[in-house]
Amino acid sequence: MRRLEKRDESKLVKWLSDPVVLTFYEGRDNPFDAEKVRKEFYTEGAGVVRGIIEFDQIEIGYIQYYPIEEEERILYGCRADQIVYGTDQLIGEVNYWNKGIGKVLVKAAVEHLIYTKQAQKVVMDPQEWNARAIRCYEKCGFQKVKLLSEREWHEGAYRNCWLMEYTK
Repeated sequence: MRRLEKRDESKLVKWLSDPVVLTFYEGRDNPFDAEKVRKEFYTEGAGVVRGIIEFDQIEIGYIQYYPIEEEERILYGCRADQIVYGTDQLIGEVNYWNKGIGKVLVKAAVEHLIYTKQAQKVVMDPQEWNARAIRCYEKCGFQKVKLLSEREWHEGAYRNCWLMEYTK
C-alpha cells in the first residue's frame, strides 16, 4: 500500500467506470469520470488516509481508512473512549480477484491500524448480499455484529449492510 498521488487519478477513473467493479462498489448506475474522482478522492476528509494497493509492482486497487466519527460510533455501539477506525477497499483490476489478495490486504490494513494508530477496533460495512467480501473479512477475523437496515444506496435502492468488527 502507498499513499494516493495525483498520477493515480486515471486508474481510479478506469476502475470506477468499469461496470464489473461498480457491481460491488458504488453501483453500475454511478460511474465516475475524472471530475467525480477528483471531488471524491482528492479533497480533504476528516482524518481520511487514501492509498493505492500494489501487487507485484502493479497498481491494482484502492484503500482508505479513517477514524470513526461520533454519529457512526453511536450507530455502531462503540464506546466514546475506544479508538475505532473504518476502512474501505476495492481491487479494481478484476483479473486479480479471487486470488487471496484481498485477504492479505485486509490483514495488512488491520495490522497497520492496530500498531500505528493504536486502533482497538476496525470496522467495515459491506452490503449484506456481497458474500465474497463478507467471507474475506471473516477469514481476516472480522465478525458480523449488527445488520444496518437500508444503509447504502446502490443501484436504485437502499441496501442493508453488515457492520463487521475486528477487535484487538
